[in-house]
Amino acid sequence: VADIALGLTLRAYDFGRYRTGEAAPKPRGTVTILVDDPDAARAAMVPVAAVAEGVCFTRDLVNEPANVLTTTDFASRLAGMKSLGLSVEVLEEKDLEKLGMRALLGVGQGSESPSKVVVMEWQGGKKGEAPFAFVGKGVCFDSGGISIKPAAGMEEMTMDMGGAGVVAGLMRTLALRKAKANVVGLVGLVENMPDGRAQRPGDIVASMKGDTIEVINTDAEGRLVLADVLWYAQDRFSPRGMIDLATLTGAIIIALGHENAGVFANDDRLAAALLKAAGAEGEGAWRMPLGPAYDEMIKSRLADMKNTGGRPGGSITAAQFLRRFVRDDTPWCHIDIAGVALQSKDTTLAPKGATGWGVMTLDRLVRDLLEG
Repeated sequence: VADIALGLTLRAYDFGRYRTGEAAPKPRGTVTILVDDPDAARAAMVPVAAVAEGVCFTRDLVNEPANVLTTTDFASRLAGMKSLGLSVEVLEEKDLEKLGMRALLGVGQGSESPSKVVVMEWQGGKKGEAPFAFVGKGVCFDSGGISIKPAAGMEEMTMDMGGAGVVAGLMRTLALRKAKANVVGLVGLVENMPDGRAQRPGDIVASMKGDTIEVINTDAEGRLVLADVLWYAQDRFSPRGMIDLATLTGAIIIALGHENAGVFANDDRLAAALLKAAGAEGEGAWRMPLGPAYDEMIKSRLADMKNTGGRPGGSITAAQFLRRFVRDDTPWCHIDIAGVALQSKDTTLAPKGATGWGVMTLDRLVRDLLEG
């Protein structure tokens, strides 16, 4: 019964707040489900309703236009989840500068919207137990910067904060269902715009870790954001495991289409648990390779690394770049959701547009790995 209700709720979702007149959303009907044991059904619905709200929260964020969902508005919406029992901290540019997050700050320096990192903590597990960390890329609009994107399709780059949206929806779900686990969600919020102050191809920036990065293409910006937030997550929380999500590369769509997210991992056990959770929730995911050969492709003549290895294996070299900001003793997965975060046609559980892919998978992963 709970599963039927979840399916009905997710498929009935409609982001219609900007449609007026004849195009305005029509009132929905109601569905009555007859059961033998209403009390048991209500109890089963509590965690399911939390998942549904988390998925819809993610969809709302991803569907919002960039003139509404600025970095400031995004951070404000996340701060509003304090009422659910989450601890929420917003790090401003001065804080990020002090921490040495110059890779992240370089991405947003051409925008009027200030760059931010938002930290959300849920302490539902054993006191003092190390948390599991989820990290999201939150590029609220991606023009490509100085390496500007083609005009066709650029309007969809409002969804380039999809990874941060999934992390936010997951943290909302965990708080609503009072998950018995310690989890921290971190999102890097920036806007990538062309401007007289914008980062240039050929610039060299220093990451929080201390590694230097030659910026070959300013449109390979998400990995710069994630590099600093991944390192900060480990430096501050020493997590028992870490997963990042990002609409990172068009190359993953070439590899996997719009059916599967790409999963990259340094830990077979965590990767297997993630793929099992995705399979149980019906959210497509496929493991992709990592390896030293791809390191060769991001070698720089001038710095410790460059931010892109070119077109061949583009999603893999991006993941290999992120791997350099993950400590060897931290189990880690990177999920490239560029092909699954936004769909151009209806799917089984969502109308066309934002899908909220990942909230259900990661909630199940938390249940199986941390609460089981």
